[in-house]
Amino acid sequence: MPARRRTDPAAGRAAVAEWLAGAADRRSTTTAVRFTLEELADVAPGNAVEVRVPPAGAVQAVQGPRHTRGTPPNVVETDVQTWLALATGRQTWVEAVASGRVHASGERADLTGLLPLQAARPR
Repeated sequence: MPARRRTDPAAGRAAVAEWLAGAADRRSTTTAVRFTLEELADVAPGNAVEVRVPPAGAVQAVQGPRHTRGTPPNVVETDVQTWLALATGRQTWVEAVASGRVHASGERADLTGLLPLQAARPR
């Protein structure tokens, strides 16, 4: 079952558009991150990978073994700006990992095939 959306899709897309235009304040940026994390969970439902974008949010996604206690075996962590660049296609997964802006551990933690997110692309 996909994660329940908390961010209105129209508000999320508007926040992403503001970020893309360079006009997003902190609140809009946080909305954009949460919307894109929810979108990732919708596109790749599951509990095998925990994607963390502190302090804005985190989500579990990707099919595979469910994590229940302690540190998850598959974790992706990055900052807000890098996450939004990945989600919108402004940066590739390979570039972000190579530059050290994304920390990915575990065999399922490669999000190459899931990014950029269709809902976050400019229209």
